[in-house]
Amino acid sequence: MTHTPADTPHGTSPPTPAPASPVSVSPVASAAAADVADMAGAAEGAAAPGLARVLGPVGAVLLTLSCITPASSLFILVPELFAGQGTGAPLTIVVGIVISIAVGACYAELGTLTPSSGGEYAMVDALLGRFLGWVTFAMTIAMLVVIPPVIALGMADYLADLVRVDPQVAGCAVMLVAIATAVLDIKSNALVTGAFLILELIAAAVVAALGLTHVHRSPSVLIHPEVHAATAGQSTFTLGLLVSGLAAAMFVVNGFGTASYLAEEIHQPRRNVARTVFWSLFIGAAVIVVPAVAAVLGTGSTRALSTATFSDLVRGWAGDTTATVIDLCVALAILNAVLVMVLQNARVVYASGRDRAWPAPVNRALTRLHPRFGSPWVATLAISLPGAALAAFADLSTLYEATGAILAVVYVLLALAALAARRGTLRERPAWRMPLWPLAPVVVLASVGYVLYQQAGRDLAITGGVIVLAALYYALYLRRHPHDRWQVAAPDDDS
Repeated sequence: MTHTPADTPHGTSPPTPAPASPVSVSPVASAAAADVADMAGAAEGAAAPGLARVLGPVGAVLLTLSCITPASSLFILVPELFAGQGTGAPLTIVVGIVISIAVGACYAELGTLTPSSGGEYAMVDALLGRFLGWVTFAMTIAMLVVIPPVIALGMADYLADLVRVDPQVAGCAVMLVAIATAVLDIKSNALVTGAFLILELIAAAVVAALGLTHVHRSPSVLIHPEVHAATAGQSTFTLGLLVSGLAAAMFVVNGFGTASYLAEEIHQPRRNVARTVFWSLFIGAAVIVVPAVAAVLGTGSTRALSTATFSDLVRGWAGDTTATVIDLCVALAILNAVLVMVLQNARVVYASGRDRAWPAPVNRALTRLHPRFGSPWVATLAISLPGAALAAFADLSTLYEATGAILAVVYVLLALAALAARRGTLRERPAWRMPLWPLAPVVVLASVGYVLYQQAGRDLAITGGVIVLAALYYALYLRRHPHDRWQVAAPDDDS
């Protein structure tokens, strides 16, 4: 996501001027005051060094793919699709991946047009204006606080064969380990996540091999799906049933947007951000789809497919020991996902300090880098320690369900930004450009609009509450400081 420089207009109408003072102020004095404010803001933003560009495409893909966590998506999300979609789950997943490719095209174009660690908020700010950029940041932060601890809470389930541990204790421990690792330099984290990712890929390959060597049914069930009435709610697979599963299938490979958060640490971001998005998306899709197809073919009945977990299937194919090993690989996948999320979340918070979203002391703290590792360590603690506390003490189920609606709204804003990306001077800026524009953003708007239509009223109300709080902070603070607050700017890149 790119941000326009602090002294460059965003392409939107200027901020509403403050009410006139009873004491007249000359235009020269006003301009001087604005210049002083701009210089003060620049000095504040220049107080900390920038992130180092140390990642090549391979390291960036490893980190992004780890955030997708194809193994955890395979072992946690896909069984839920089997329950509702039967043998049609792979077809539903493929349709969801096609929609994800459209979302990925938006990330790739916008992320190379405005390469910034701010991610979505920088993209929206540059294309749709300062206010919507801030709203996007607020919704992103709401997700970033909630999602990592929720994922961490799943660790206990996959350790159950070896040790019984309270889910909240395990979740808090995972968060703390991820925080400690995330403070290290980004290259070290790429190596750690890469090692864990290899174990994930091995686990997925083992499942695929076991399923394909225990085939019990014809591949025709993939094209003419069968469902289990007790779990699907109907006896036949219909287009309506497929569409009802898209909300989950769309997010099976979600996480490829992490590439945009790493934009300030990737060499040649205007080329490599797009490559990272698509390589991560396609590899993640293959790791999920192939074992899902193998599970369909390797399961004797639709009832067994719709009610069993992958651990149950593997236990039936290869025994308890193999099932336990697979569970441990999933546990590592969860730790890996939390680690990468902590990394990306810290960079968004770091970028908000650099873009002067907060009072000056807060901005200086959030942009502080570790003297040895060059990581945004204060931002890491600021966004992640609350998550550790939530994992230990809170019931996150309601908030987590609302993240689906929040993410859908963010996708809508990204699609609108992608539609605006070819206007004015932006058309001349170097960036990867999606083919068949504007097809991808139109597909995103249509599909995500349907997902929003399906959301529960409570989830929409929580999303609305986040937007209202963001609007209040903007009106009461940011709008009153148009020259020295919320000046979204991407650093120079080496493209």
